[in-house]
Amino acid sequence: MSSPTSLLIRRARIVLPNGESVVGDVLTSDRTIVEVAPEISATPSTTQIDAEGLTLLPGVIDPQVHFREPGLEHKEDLFTASCACAKGGVTSFLEMPNTRPLTTTQQALDDKLQRASQKCLVNYGFFIGATADNLPDLLLAKPSCGIKIFMGSMHGQLLVDQDAALEAIFSKGERLIAVHAEDQARINERRKEFAGIHEVAVHSQIQDNQAALLATQQALRLSKKYQRRLHILHMSTAEEADLLRQDKPSWVTAEVTPQHLLLNTSAYEKIGTLAQMNPPLRSPHDNQVLWQALRDGIIDFIATDHAPHTLEEKAQEYPNTPSGMPGVETSLPLMLTAAMQGQCTVAQVSDWMSRAVAKAYGIPNKGAIAPGYDADLVLVDLDTYRPVLREELLTKCGWSPFEGWNLTGWPVISIVGGQVVYEKGKVHTEVRGQALTFSH
Repeated sequence: MSSPTSLLIRRARIVLPNGESVVGDVLTSDRTIVEVAPEISATPSTTQIDAEGLTLLPGVIDPQVHFREPGLEHKEDLFTASCACAKGGVTSFLEMPNTRPLTTTQQALDDKLQRASQKCLVNYGFFIGATADNLPDLLLAKPSCGIKIFMGSMHGQLLVDQDAALEAIFSKGERLIAVHAEDQARINERRKEFAGIHEVAVHSQIQDNQAALLATQQALRLSKKYQRRLHILHMSTAEEADLLRQDKPSWVTAEVTPQHLLLNTSAYEKIGTLAQMNPPLRSPHDNQVLWQALRDGIIDFIATDHAPHTLEEKAQEYPNTPSGMPGVETSLPLMLTAAMQGQCTVAQVSDWMSRAVAKAYGIPNKGAIAPGYDADLVLVDLDTYRPVLREELLTKCGWSPFEGWNLTGWPVISIVGGQVVYEKGKVHTEVRGQALTFSH
């Protein structure tokens, strides 16, 4: 599909930046939104989309994904992942450094950017990964959305769990630091305590709420000590949410995944190791407290932590099974279904999945339907419910922890940079996204 010079979306229910919904038209030119109005007249060269009955949202920005390229392409690659993004209404993503080789140098970052420019149907950005001794790269590598620190549940170079190394990273530079907050020392102790147990449900006891809380407390202490911009990835516990409720500096943000809102430890009985992730699933009480923290603005936005593994890998016996689950195709319908059930509003979902992410990472001109903003958009159907079916998934791993769930808000059309990239079941694989820029 060639790049249209202009695109006119007609009669959509548009979710505006102020949260209001109005029926109207949106005109894009090249890669930008140029007009939002009740009715816009088209020129003969304008491509038109009749969106009557559909809701128009800013494209989703997923700020935490693991797309496995380079080095682990049997699980996923940048092309298959970005096809899944297009189908799920995700028009931009921020990807993590635990590939092979690790993204811990400018050279590795450049390699990913080059690969993405050739393969990605949607917009892309990459984290630089912290090790105990790559501080110069953390300060200078660019363009990068931030520094990723694995404080726990990682091994090898990317595990940074020593106080001196953490202190050095927090004390130098200004770049955003995003932490996987689990306390490795506690996890190691609990692993010994529960050694020999092969029931996957023990995963939530080994990497328990206390392990998460201890690491989040430490990250918060260092962030306050150095006034350093901190983002807490995939917050999973009531204790962490309560901590931030009492003490959340203005420069700290936090995210939650749909699975930590919608799944809990009961999922192990139903789907076994497909429910295994880091940090693990928690209790129904944690679900409720996280929802409230999200609604109250204690948690700022949604991320999927899309981390696919093959069904063969997941079929091994715990603890030899890898942690992680896919999510980019289901995150928007899951959250919109929750909105239809009264957990939140459609406008809140849009804010949590687009505007708030762009604001936190300093991504200019993303996350709102307004003139001057990039034409990254998704049209969803809030009147039709369809189940999550394994055979319809585009992620290379080919499964979902939400298989069989009946969801609404499925994307009908996704638009990246003014180009239709997904339309009624078909992915336009010739469309390419662009590298994201970051203003801070």
